[in-house]
Amino acid sequence: MKTVTPRKDLLSFDDMSREEALAILDTAKPFKDLFTRSVKKVPTLRGKTVLNLFYEPSTRTRTSFEIAAKRLSADVTNFAVSTSSVVKGESILDTIDTLQAMQVDYMIVRHSASGVPEYIARHTKASVINAGDGYHAHPTQALLDAFTYREIYPDLQGKRIVVAGDILHSRVARSVFALMHLLGVEVGTFGPAPLIPPTIPDYVKVFTRFEEVLEFNPQVLYLLRLQLERQTANFFPSMREYHRVYGVTTERFRRIREMGMYIMHPGPVNRGVELVDDVMSYERSLINAQVENGIATRMAVLYHLTPEVKTRSGETEDHA
Repeated sequence: MKTVTPRKDLLSFDDMSREEALAILDTAKPFKDLFTRSVKKVPTLRGKTVLNLFYEPSTRTRTSFEIAAKRLSADVTNFAVSTSSVVKGESILDTIDTLQAMQVDYMIVRHSASGVPEYIARHTKASVINAGDGYHAHPTQALLDAFTYREIYPDLQGKRIVVAGDILHSRVARSVFALMHLLGVEVGTFGPAPLIPPTIPDYVKVFTRFEEVLEFNPQVLYLLRLQLERQTANFFPSMREYHRVYGVTTERFRRIREMGMYIMHPGPVNRGVELVDDVMSYERSLINAQVENGIATRMAVLYHLTPEVKTRSGETEDHA
């Protein structure tokens, strides 16, 4: 496994080098190889505790982290916010102080407000992994997407990807943009103009018509779910109209298949909105591979991070 200087937290890609990103992705490969063995566990995190601290609902990410931690032999606790003192008004800092007293080594944090994982990371010696904060970032989703992409194209330099859909409300899009750019991928985006934020990075090509996406000829079309629960205004006339103008219709799917383009989607999928049903059984759909690769990639992230623990003298030291 390629080694780089470990970090305490994974919050975004703002301070990550290309070499570090590649090291994590390279580490995920031998972890995925474990899945074919009769015993799928390694003792890497034996004796360590991983806490899933999810203030928002999640199926794929929370379960993926739980399986990843258990395959590294860690103890896993799922913090049920709905039955905790949070509902009585307990602050995030008080919650973290309580959990820190329980000697938690890793905290996987999802929150509806941007910046909460970073705030928690500043107030705990545990390693904090951002599992999605507001519209800000979702770094492990982007890492598993890059791992999936590299299984087809080991060298991503000069490859192309288009992220299509609700960019405005998508933390996934922001992390995918950043990581793919870091790895040398040309990045484009496509969707309704009101759902393309004005703060989109300069390196992202913005397309207004699906024809432009096809002319860009990306290896991967990355579809995003319309996050209606986050939308406070009507950004398009109807779901049917969205599908007609921006979705993968039957005709567009035919052209995508002819071009040999791959399809990604972080889930959950809205069938009949961002794509037609036939895409789900498409031989170049990577949607199920993304789910599988989430476990190996998150194992690699946990392996890469180094929490701080107190010594008996009260000083701090790092441990793997």
